[in-house]
Amino acid sequence: MRQFFQVITLACTLTGAWSAAAQAAEAPDPALKAAIAGSQRTPDYAARDGARHPYETLAFFGIKPNSTVVELSPGGGWYTEILAPYLRDQGMLIEGANDPNAASEYSRRGIDRFKQKLNASPAVYDKVQLGIFEPPGKQDYAAKGTVDLVLTFRNIHNWVDAGGDANVKNVFQVAYDSLKKGGVFGVVEHRLPAGKTQDAKASTGYVHEAYVIKLAESVGFKLAAKSEINANPKDNAEHENGVWALPPTYTNKDKDKAAYQAIGESDRMTLKFVKP
Repeated sequence: MRQFFQVITLACTLTGAWSAAAQAAEAPDPALKAAIAGSQRTPDYAARDGARHPYETLAFFGIKPNSTVVELSPGGGWYTEILAPYLRDQGMLIEGANDPNAASEYSRRGIDRFKQKLNASPAVYDKVQLGIFEPPGKQDYAAKGTVDLVLTFRNIHNWVDAGGDANVKNVFQVAYDSLKKGGVFGVVEHRLPAGKTQDAKASTGYVHEAYVIKLAESVGFKLAAKSEINANPKDNAEHENGVWALPPTYTNKDKDKAAYQAIGESDRMTLKFVKP
C-alpha cells in the first residue's frame, strides 16, 4: 500500500510539473506583443502579420526578452523590426548579414541598405550587432556555445541554390556550433509537398520538410516540435515562376494576380530544433 501511494504521489508531482511547464510556455508575452505593435514597423511589413504570425512563431521558438538571438539573412529586416526592440534592453540581437567586403556587388548593396535602416533609427537598432553570413563562403557571426536561438525565415532555398546539400549542411553546422546546449534552431521555410520533386537548386523556392529535418539532424540537432502556424492549404506549390508568384512579390505582375491573391502567402513549415 505504501508503494501504491508513492506511485500516486510521484504521478501527481509529474503531472503538476507538466501543467506548470505547459502554462509557462503558453503565458502571454506583453513585451513581444508591444514590439509587434510598435510604431517602428514598416506599415507594409505589419500588413503581412496575418500571413506570417510573428507572435505565435516567435513564442513557439521560445524566445525571451533576455535571449541572445542570431537572425540569419535578415533581408529587408521584416523580423529585425520586431526582434531589435524586443531584445534591446535585456537580450542581444546578432544579425547574420552580408559581408561589406564581398566580391558580389549585390551583397555589398544589401548590407549597405541594411546598415542605413539600422542607422536611421538608433533608438531601436543601436544595440544590434552585425556579423557576417555569406555562405558558402564566410560565416562569422557568433562564438561557439554563446547563443540561445538561431532563427531563419524563408531562406533555406537560397542556400540550396548557392551550394546544394553541402552548403545547407554547413550552414546548419555553424548554427549548431554557435548555440548553447539546449539552444534552439528555429526554421520557417516554404514547404514543397512530399509528393513533388525537389530539384537540386530548389528553383521554385520550395523545399521538402523531410529534407530540412534530415540535414538538421545530420549535424546533431534534435527535432523538438513542428507547428502548422504558418501553413496554407490553399498553396499547392504549382505556380509559374515558383513561390515568388504569390504575395507579396507577385513576380508575374498582373498575370493571374487575383488567383494568387486568393491563395495568399506560401504554405510554410515551422520547425523547432534543439541542440542536445
